[in-house]
Amino acid sequence: MARMSESARPVPEGALKPTRTRYWVILFSVTLAVLAYIDRACISMAAPFMREDMKLSAVEMGYVFSAFALAYALFEIPGGWMGDWLGPKRVLVRIVLWWSAFTALTGAAKNLLSLVVIRFLFGAGEAGCFPNLTKAMTIWLPQRERVKAQGIMWAFARWGGAFTPPLMFLVITGLSWRWAFVVFGALGLVWCAFFIVIFKDNPRDHKGVNAAELALLEGSEKMVSGHAGVPWARLVSSPTVWMLWAQYFLISYPFYFYLTWLPTYLIEGLRLDRAQASRFAIFPLLFAGTGSLVSGMISARVARWTGSVSAARRALGMIGFFTAGLFILLHIQIKEAWLAMLVMGFATFFHDVTTPGAWGACMDVGGKFAGTLSGSMNMMGNFGSLASPIAMGYILKYTGNNWTWCLYSVAAAYLLGTLCWPLMDPVTPLEERRKR
Repeated sequence: MARMSESARPVPEGALKPTRTRYWVILFSVTLAVLAYIDRACISMAAPFMREDMKLSAVEMGYVFSAFALAYALFEIPGGWMGDWLGPKRVLVRIVLWWSAFTALTGAAKNLLSLVVIRFLFGAGEAGCFPNLTKAMTIWLPQRERVKAQGIMWAFARWGGAFTPPLMFLVITGLSWRWAFVVFGALGLVWCAFFIVIFKDNPRDHKGVNAAELALLEGSEKMVSGHAGVPWARLVSSPTVWMLWAQYFLISYPFYFYLTWLPTYLIEGLRLDRAQASRFAIFPLLFAGTGSLVSGMISARVARWTGSVSAARRALGMIGFFTAGLFILLHIQIKEAWLAMLVMGFATFFHDVTTPGAWGACMDVGGKFAGTLSGSMNMMGNFGSLASPIAMGYILKYTGNNWTWCLYSVAAAYLLGTLCWPLMDPVTPLEERRKR
């Protein structure tokens, strides 16, 4: 089919139907997000087995969980910046090969020190994954499709993590916790093989893109690479950026509880056996994924109701945080396991109502620096992830294994996060603010 050789110009309606090659970026984002959460969450179900095998206390296991979060936080901005500079393809291939290797090596850990080092290096490898997927979406999708794509990606990421505990339990019982990490680590190699062959950083370089689709992506070539000169002063002086950072710290604190301590909480706090815990651990991420999907699908409609994309994002952010906090407080009062976990599922549904809008804000506010801005937001979020398992390890230590106080800290994070969204402009690009 004909392609545009110079600049992407609008095509008269009916002259040429746009191809749909751009949707490959959604498929690659969805599958990689699933792999990321499978490899990240598999340690939660393995944790009771690892603690027995290596004689680890709750505080020590908290440090193991946080080793990943620390490295992930520290390397997020470099990972996102590299995507802005080099383009997302080369960076994502490096990321997936690195993290797959250290997922497999987790099974070789012999003691606390080796486990902490391996998980730290695993986190360093995975850092930059979602900022570079966000960068790829910024290049490959028109603005009206971006938040919906983020909703789909995060939905599948959560669902991948949701079904990891029972899947991990089956692999552990069939092999061992050590070999389970090797099995999960091998999945990334398959993803890389397809990604290298099919994906292109620039839509103009893909043979499947016709002129009409290029017209939809007008200006995307300016987003691809070569943007190493990040306007750091404008970024760190922006109130919107600070609020994006704060809300992602506060939403990551509870989320890392679901990714790390949840199976242990189900066993010790709700008195379930390990098989039951693996099944009930599905609830939070399953509901969270549904929240992401619903948020992505309704965001455009809410924008029409409110008359503003900015108002829609603020409203969904506030409703998500506040309602999630209320459901966690309700969860604490319920003793029946299935009902308690159903209520926790509703909490995580509203938790993820906020997520597509936050990442959509990074795409719109960041513009050609979307990789760096989303990397900085995810970095701050992972400082919340870093704090979560360590704080809960100490809470358990000093309250005699009282899980209720851990859950109160989760509810407090949600309720504080409600205050961040009214204070930001989640739409106006940093570049435009400079011109004003």
